[in-house]
Amino acid sequence: MKRLLASFALLASASAMAADGGERPNIVLFLVDDMGWQDTSLPFYKERTRYNDLFETPNMERLASEGMMFTSAYASSVSSPSRCSLMTGSNAARHRVTNWTLERNVSTDRDDDLLAFPQWNVNGLACVPGVENTFYVTALPELLRRAGYFTIHCGKAHLGAIDTPGENPVHFGFEVNIAGHAAGGPASYLGVDNFGHDSVGNPVSKFAIPGLRDYWGQDIFLSEALTIEALRALDKADAYGQPFFLYMSHYAVHVPIDKDNRFYQKYIDRGIPEKDAAYAALVEGMDKSLGDLMDWLEETGNDRNTIIIFMSDNGGLAAETYCRDGERHTQNAPLNSGKGSAYEGGIREPMIVKWPGTVEPGSECDELVAIEDFFPTILEMAGVRRYETVQAVDGESFVPLLKGEGRGKERTLIWNFPNKWDAEGPGIGATCTIRRGDWKLIYFYKDGHKELYDIASDIGERNDLSSQQPEQVEKLSRLLGRKLRGMDAQRPAFKATGKPCPWPDEL
Repeated sequence: MKRLLASFALLASASAMAADGGERPNIVLFLVDDMGWQDTSLPFYKERTRYNDLFETPNMERLASEGMMFTSAYASSVSSPSRCSLMTGSNAARHRVTNWTLERNVSTDRDDDLLAFPQWNVNGLACVPGVENTFYVTALPELLRRAGYFTIHCGKAHLGAIDTPGENPVHFGFEVNIAGHAAGGPASYLGVDNFGHDSVGNPVSKFAIPGLRDYWGQDIFLSEALTIEALRALDKADAYGQPFFLYMSHYAVHVPIDKDNRFYQKYIDRGIPEKDAAYAALVEGMDKSLGDLMDWLEETGNDRNTIIIFMSDNGGLAAETYCRDGERHTQNAPLNSGKGSAYEGGIREPMIVKWPGTVEPGSECDELVAIEDFFPTILEMAGVRRYETVQAVDGESFVPLLKGEGRGKERTLIWNFPNKWDAEGPGIGATCTIRRGDWKLIYFYKDGHKELYDIASDIGERNDLSSQQPEQVEKLSRLLGRKLRGMDAQRPAFKATGKPCPWPDEL
C-alpha cells in the first residue's frame, strides 16, 4: 500500500470549502463497542432471525432507511486493533497493536502452554516518535483539524496505554475530549455509582470513566450522559460555523451489563431473562443516542449536509468463558463464535452510511469493506484528497461504493492475531486470516492447521472445505503469507524450541 503524500500547507490553508468548491460536509462517526451483528432489530442478513425480534433499535432502522447498509463489513476481533486501524488506515498486521491495551509496557495476552507471543505494540498509538512499543502515526482527526474541521471525541478512546501520549485523544487532533482515556470499558454505566468512583471521588478501578462529574450521584445512564455532552459540543460547533467531525464512540455495549432502567422493564414484561433484558436495554439506550443525534441534526438544519457512519469495533461477546450458566447476553448466529474469534462472529459488523445527496436511501451493499478503509474514505468525504502521513495507509476508500459505482476489482482482506485473548471459544487463539471474494482461509499458528470456507454459501462456517479444495488453500496461503511479510507482521514462537511458527505458506 502506498503512502499518500502532499503538502501540509494545503491542509493548513483549507477552509470550509471542499476540493470541488462545494460546502464541506459534517461527519458523525458513530462507533459502538462489542456490538454483535445480530444485536439489532435491523437484519444484516438475507432473512430476519429471532435475535432481530428480541432487540428494539428503531433509529438504526431509521438510519438505514435514509442510507446504505453494508452487509459484509469487517473489523478486527478485539477493540484496540480496530480502533487503531480506524485512526491510521493501517492494517493491524502493520501497526502491531494486535490485542487490547491498558497499562504501559504490560501485555494483555493470556499465557499459553505451547506458544510465546511476540513483543507487540502494547502501548498502542503515539502522536510523537520514540515512545517504546507504540506505532507512530498521523491520525485521522489531526488531518481533519488541519483541514478546518472542529473535531470532537466523545466516549471510549482506547488508543494508547496509561501514561503514554496515546492515552489522551486530544493528542491525536481532537479539540474536545469527553470521557475518553486509556481503558477499554466502563467500571459502571450508572451515575449513582459515579461511573466508577467512590464517594470521595477516587476511581475504584482503571476503568472508571473520567470527567462527567456533573452527573455523579444522578439516576442517569452513561450512554445518556455522553449524548447530552455530545449535543452540547455540537451546539458549540454550530455556533462556530465550522464543519465538524464528531467521533461518537460509545462505551456501550461493552460489559458490565448494568440495567438501563429507561428500557429494562419492558423486556422483562415480555418474558425475557434478566441478563438478556439488561443487555437489550443497553443496546436500546445506545440506539436512543443515535436518534437524539439525528434529531439534533434535523432540528438545526444540519441533516442536509451531514454524513453519518455507524459501525461496531468487533463482534458480540459470545465466548464460552464469558457465557457460563445463563451469563450469555449476546449471540451472533447464524455466524460462528464472537469477539476474539477469527470466525465471522468475531469480525463481521453492522455498518450503515447516510450521505444526503450521494447515497441512495434504503440501499444495500455486499462488497467487502474493512475498518482501515474508514481513514481514506472519511478524508475523501471531507474533500481532503492530498495529505501526508508518517504511516503507510492500507485502507481503500469506499466512496465509489457509496456512489453506486462499484469497486471494479476483487478485494482482499487480511487479519493477523499472533496473540491469545481473554477467553476460550471457537476460533479464539493465535491466527491469521484472509478473505478474497467468497473464499476465507484461517490459519492457526499453534498447530498449523487451516480451514477454508465459502462464505457466500456457508456464512456460519460449518463446512470446512480445505481437504476438498487444496489448490484454493495453497493459493490463499501464498497470498496471505506474502501480504503478512510485506507488512512486517509478527508471529508467535514455540516455547519448546524458541523458533517462530511457520508462515501460512511455509506449510
